[in-house]
Amino acid sequence: MMSGILDTVNLRTQMVGQNRLELLLFGLETDQQYGINVFKVREVLQCPHLTEVPRQTTAVKGMAHIRGETIPVLDLSEAIGRTPIPQDQRQGCFLIVAEYNKRTLAFLVRSVNRIFNTQWDQIMPPPAEIGAENYLTAVFEFEGRLIEILDVEQILADLYPTPTAVSEEVATEDVRREAKQHHVLIVDDSSVARHQMQRSLEDLGVKVTAANNGRQAWNLLCQLADKGHDPSEVFLMMISDIEMPEMDGYTLTSMVREDTRMARLNVVLHTSLSGGFNVSMVKKVGADGFLAKFNPNDLASVVVERIEKVKAAR
Repeated sequence: MMSGILDTVNLRTQMVGQNRLELLLFGLETDQQYGINVFKVREVLQCPHLTEVPRQTTAVKGMAHIRGETIPVLDLSEAIGRTPIPQDQRQGCFLIVAEYNKRTLAFLVRSVNRIFNTQWDQIMPPPAEIGAENYLTAVFEFEGRLIEILDVEQILADLYPTPTAVSEEVATEDVRREAKQHHVLIVDDSSVARHQMQRSLEDLGVKVTAANNGRQAWNLLCQLADKGHDPSEVFLMMISDIEMPEMDGYTLTSMVREDTRMARLNVVLHTSLSGGFNVSMVKKVGADGFLAKFNPNDLASVVVERIEKVKAAR
């Protein structure tokens, strides 16, 4: 079974389906199961020898040389505050090589178990009772147990803090003055991604409304439409993540396009997916654009371009 997973993960990453999700399930230091979207996984392999990093004090345990690349290796247990994997036990462990936010890295985990095929509407946000200070972005039930999906963007943001300020070349005084007239809807299940986007866009000058997932954003848009408001006139644009519990960005975009009350809303899909991203899927669901996470100037430039188009059309 393990060899099957190792052989097929890279092929399965090509799958992009509307509101569909394939998770690679893995284990850390207990019998709790965790999941990562297969589409973000480049490959899985047994942990090779790691080259140590001098004076390394974070959960990054070294560098792995994989297919001509040198890739940092992150002990995922330690990164989320659990017991790190001892150096003498690494040979029996695995690396999940993934791409996030234009960065390739490998997660050191104890076990890799299976690929699980499900729907995004079966994936739920973590219970509010556990508080905001955690590394969970979603949970789902499988065979009577809760599988936890980690907020990898939060983990990486803690390790590699990302600036959110927009440069003066992008946010000129004229742009900031014009931006104050506009309102942007952002949609993302990762709290760190929402905060990064909100800080950058508010630095640009626009007003921001944030939704935690596609379902929440859809409900908000429907409430506006039910009251007789055109969401495309309320919001300059909607910038949405693709991978979210309850409703993904593809489904959200499709539903917006199918509803005549909001079909003119400008939609940009914003995701940490990289590598083999299926641009044709973005076009198929009717999105106006695609933006890779996370660069504040790239994000601001997309909004500025939209502001200029709206201004020219007046």
